[in-house]
Amino acid sequence: MSMPNKLAVLLLAGAAGAWAQGRSPSSLKVNLPGDAPVALVAADWGESRESARGSALLLELHTSLSLRNLSPRRIRGVTLLVLAQAVTPGGKASVSVPGLDVKPGETFPVRLDLRLLRPQGGAGPLVEVQLDGVLFDDLSFYGANRLNSRRQMTVWELEARRDRRYYRSILEAEGPEGLRREMLELLAERPRLDVQVSHGRATAVAGASEQPLQFAFLNVPQAPLQLLRGQAWVAGAEARLPQVEAVNRSGRPVRYFEVAWLLRDQQGREFLAGSLPAASGLPLPPGERAQAGQEAALRFSSPAGRPLSIQGLTGFLSQAEFADGSLWIPERTALADPRLRRVLPPSPEQQRLAELYRRQGLQALIEDLKQR
Repeated sequence: MSMPNKLAVLLLAGAAGAWAQGRSPSSLKVNLPGDAPVALVAADWGESRESARGSALLLELHTSLSLRNLSPRRIRGVTLLVLAQAVTPGGKASVSVPGLDVKPGETFPVRLDLRLLRPQGGAGPLVEVQLDGVLFDDLSFYGANRLNSRRQMTVWELEARRDRRYYRSILEAEGPEGLRREMLELLAERPRLDVQVSHGRATAVAGASEQPLQFAFLNVPQAPLQLLRGQAWVAGAEARLPQVEAVNRSGRPVRYFEVAWLLRDQQGREFLAGSLPAASGLPLPPGERAQAGQEAALRFSSPAGRPLSIQGLTGFLSQAEFADGSLWIPERTALADPRLRRVLPPSPEQQRLAELYRRQGLQALIEDLKQR
């Protein structure tokens, strides 16, 4: 372990003793590899608490870490794995921070607000924070990548670059008022649904009342895969076993892809239902077919509790990863489809820009767009 990281763990252990009274100083620690491109500078465990829940401990973390960039490159994203118990349900979580622009030598905060469970009397640290990955501005990556954080953080960074180009083009073509209009649209509330996921067929409506409902597909220009057919078994507000078949129409093998899907209710309203990950047939050679889907039943409900009846399903390709590690995401022209603009949630970068506009105003947003 390098000296900065070793010192940081010792400082953190002292802070942990104040939180978990009666426990050893090693009960809480950040464990960074010796060659990690970030070092722990400080940790504030804030209002973190532990309480008994039967034979388990409920840990409520409200923690702020300060990390320093030790590398010669700018950091764009970081993902941490937080462990109370690796094999217990509810015993681990992760925190990702996209949209960073941390120069070499600079420090940056990572906030941990989590609830974790672990057996009482378990051995080892009460909570351990590990580094899963760091993404740099040249899209290179460091880390164990156990959570597939390289792919997710790269997608976020590509989305950020795409979205910033789009808002700069709006500023150039329509001026500050055009940019203001875009931010007000981002800040508007999107229609959303609550969802409960049950794995397997153990649902009340599965059986004679459900019917197969076919997917329709949106055409996404330059998509490397073509969506061919798909269906889900639908009854009322439940969709079971959503599956989509895709063919690789690019000239390169694809090792992962996702299909975003929308549902339409009895009143014609559309909602984002979620994302279907690639399920089989990977890596996918050019010209071959593979499935994306979930082996689960999904029950949807509106936040207001209004009855919901699924009447239509629509899918589109939302990302693809090639065998060489490069990624594809849709361009802004595809996302300009009015149906998608109404329902797709803002990307992390869009959320950051909208919050900057809300807190600091239009001029601060314009200056940020000019920086990178």
